[in-house]
Amino acid sequence: MIDIKKWREETAELKKALSSRGVDEAPADKLVELDRKRRDILGQVEELRGKRNSASKQIGELMRAGESVDEIKAETRRIGDEIKAFDVELNDIEDELKNISLSIPNIPLPDVPPGKSEEDNVIIRTVGKLPEFSFEPKPHWEIGSNLDILDNERAVKLSGARFNMFKGDLARLQRSLISYMLDTHTKNGFKEIFAPVIVTADTARGTGQLPKFAEDMYKIEGEEQYLISTNEITLINLHAGESIPAELLPARYTGFALCFRKEAGAAGRDTRGLIRVHQFEKVEMVSFCKPEDSESELQLITKNAGNILESLGLPYCVSLMCAGDMSGFSAAKSYDLEIWMPSYNKYVEVSSCSNCTDFQARRAGIKYKEQQGKKAELVHTLNGSGLAIGRTMAGILENHQQEDGTVKVPKVLVPYMGKKFIEG
Repeated sequence: MIDIKKWREETAELKKALSSRGVDEAPADKLVELDRKRRDILGQVEELRGKRNSASKQIGELMRAGESVDEIKAETRRIGDEIKAFDVELNDIEDELKNISLSIPNIPLPDVPPGKSEEDNVIIRTVGKLPEFSFEPKPHWEIGSNLDILDNERAVKLSGARFNMFKGDLARLQRSLISYMLDTHTKNGFKEIFAPVIVTADTARGTGQLPKFAEDMYKIEGEEQYLISTNEITLINLHAGESIPAELLPARYTGFALCFRKEAGAAGRDTRGLIRVHQFEKVEMVSFCKPEDSESELQLITKNAGNILESLGLPYCVSLMCAGDMSGFSAAKSYDLEIWMPSYNKYVEVSSCSNCTDFQARRAGIKYKEQQGKKAELVHTLNGSGLAIGRTMAGILENHQQEDGTVKVPKVLVPYMGKKFIEG
């Protein structure tokens, strides 16, 4: 959520920034109009309260002088009724202001490149050598089926389309990746958290998933609760409504969670395998920091995600997202990390790392205090996948497949897997 004062003072600049994200500017105009109306009413209410206070004093003076107070009492009641009417109007305006504010995404930072689509993203670096095969490589869903470790048919029988079942070595690979990622992030100073996967509507609003992405989240029938679509939701809201002591910043957390998305409107895309599914596993990194440290924290989180990919022997590229392609509603700047997928013959996203500035902190009420007596300020929040488990598994199966149909286990995972090859 953007500070209303900022909208008031920098309307033209913020509308231009919204336009760069491909967002309708009309809500911004309505926001400024309502804010102006709200402030006008507040001024009138303040003036009326002054008149009422003055009249109340006159009543006492007149009564002591033995004079009639009926007329001035009637005037006082009339002023009170007028104030009540204004209060009702103010409440309606405040509700509308809040609803509009919640619908407007974060503003891109100055160094975010302009553009409308992924073609306008800026590749920052490409890491690793693309695999060369002496045989015709297979897509990961065929590798999994041939080794009897990926059972899509039984998953569909149990749950419907876009679900998967892991068996044997693939289930072990999933568990190994989760442990390896968490072990790595905790060694790098991130505190491990295991949180619920069902959250309140207020919690989802705090990070910007609601109301924007309501149609993509699974709602609990009869309750104002949702299954999380990313564990950023729970990790960021750990400090909702709190003021973090400055000496504890940056506060960094990591956690594993099952995540759920309806993938509304995604029919026909990536319908096979592990790329676009309704239930997926993710290890997340988040950070709470002072505003002046958020850029360096973004670089740290992005580097940590890249180091995991590099250690797994997966070729990847890092792209700075252009304004029009930033999918994160709360993001002011985002890097996408994409792994090479031979079956796609292109790079596919496995992590998105974002600086959300004070956008989520304002929605969720997360602040920090430098010292006692000082005014609390909003923190900056950052998040990054460290990594998406299913897509990482797909990358390992495809990039490390062998001619005999087996898959070589990345060296760093051998201690977790207890073997060097996935053989079914």
